[in-house]
Amino acid sequence: MHTFYASIILKKFRFECNFFSIHPSNPLFTPSEIQTGARWVYHYIMTKKVAVLGFGVEGKSVVDYFLKKKATITVFDEKKTLENVEPYFAKHASQGVTYVFGSFPELTGFDLVVFSPGIRPDILPLTLARKSHIPVTTATNIFLERVPCKTIGVTGTKGKGTTASLITEMLKADGIDAYLGGNIGTPPLEFLDKLTEKSVVVLELSSFQTFTMEKGVDMAVILMTTSEHLDYHKDTDEYVDAKLNLVRKLKTSGSVCVNIDYPNSLAIGEKSGKRYFQVSLHRAVDRGAYVKDGMFLWADGKKIEEISSVTSLHIPGKHNWENALSAIVAVKKYGVSNSAIQKALSSFTGLPHRIELVADIEGVRFYDDSFSTTPETTIAAIRSFQEPKILILGGSSKNSDFTDLGEEISKSESIRAIIGIGIEWDRIKSQIPNPNIQCIVGCQNMQEIVAAAWNVTEPGDVVLLSPACASFDMFNNYKERGEQFKKWVLALSVQR
Repeated sequence: MHTFYASIILKKFRFECNFFSIHPSNPLFTPSEIQTGARWVYHYIMTKKVAVLGFGVEGKSVVDYFLKKKATITVFDEKKTLENVEPYFAKHASQGVTYVFGSFPELTGFDLVVFSPGIRPDILPLTLARKSHIPVTTATNIFLERVPCKTIGVTGTKGKGTTASLITEMLKADGIDAYLGGNIGTPPLEFLDKLTEKSVVVLELSSFQTFTMEKGVDMAVILMTTSEHLDYHKDTDEYVDAKLNLVRKLKTSGSVCVNIDYPNSLAIGEKSGKRYFQVSLHRAVDRGAYVKDGMFLWADGKKIEEISSVTSLHIPGKHNWENALSAIVAVKKYGVSNSAIQKALSSFTGLPHRIELVADIEGVRFYDDSFSTTPETTIAAIRSFQEPKILILGGSSKNSDFTDLGEEISKSESIRAIIGIGIEWDRIKSQIPNPNIQCIVGCQNMQEIVAAAWNVTEPGDVVLLSPACASFDMFNNYKERGEQFKKWVLALSVQR
């Protein structure tokens, strides 16, 4: 019955409603999408007044998307002010976009509410909106409702950006029309209209995005999953469950790739109800990818193929071998050739602020790992180098447990000094039982931090900015923290 009414609505508006620029050759929904719920067909066609909660990168893409649909839009943001959005305010003023700053009000009178990652779905205004039968959704859900092609979702605590980027490069190397979006790159709503049935979209998905997913991808890639964002999630169980949601919502014909070296990731795979592909650095697997004798290997259950040497991947750290293995599994499912995989592995130079080499000054190498905002990612960064290290640690709180990081630092024989910064430094230091490591504190800005690190270096050392914390006590975000680090490191090279 729902399908019947949905088809009537679609036919009625296909020619009459220019709100979504619907025409016979470009229907709003495929038949299978109509069958998933007539309410979406009715709702998206009739939507005229849209509330957008949160005006970050994704929120801005939502505004642009619905402006193309001739909607009347109100933007709500608790943190921003008019000065933050001045260029957009001027641009959109003539298009009827209204901005409201401060605490979210009761959201009445809207046809749709779209909220951004980082806003919990159970806040009171969203709960009241649902009780008033106002549809509440996200940009990710809107995209997945309408995407005409195959999708790969990548999630985990560490490695999402690198793995998603590697997958995209491997697909492109084989001539596939591939797009990278989600929590990295371009918001996917911006390239939705460019997609065809032959395209493949790779989405890097944070726990914020998987937490609220209503529609699934064609392949779910689960990387190392430990704990993260405990300033947002109620506990680790909720965080892991948010990752599991990527598997719960997987399309019926979908596949799962899981890094089985991590208990939480393995548990997600086992709960998938599917015969999932496995990734491991430490053991051979029947279906998936693993490392043996310095080679990346692929096993499809019948035969084993050598893909390439691990040395073909030029970014440091064995954790990046894990990312490469997951990428291999994802693209082999799409028939990508081994030569294309090899080409992508050998040409990939990594992402900004992920153990990125900034400079080599008089035999001292400086690495920017500002993206590392958890203890687990900093541990991986520490293990990436055997050379003597000066670490820059600390920042604002994410309610992380620093016990394992403290043990890693204490047992390390290569850490010579730590520059402790930010609100969380005292908590980190309390978990380091080794009193013999020199700790330098009191730096007020990045210029002082870099100078303090340089003063204790010797030729052959590595200076590693891998804070294990968020950045908001001293910087606007991890990108600014990393850029400031690069600026003052490069200033050292000029001075010398």
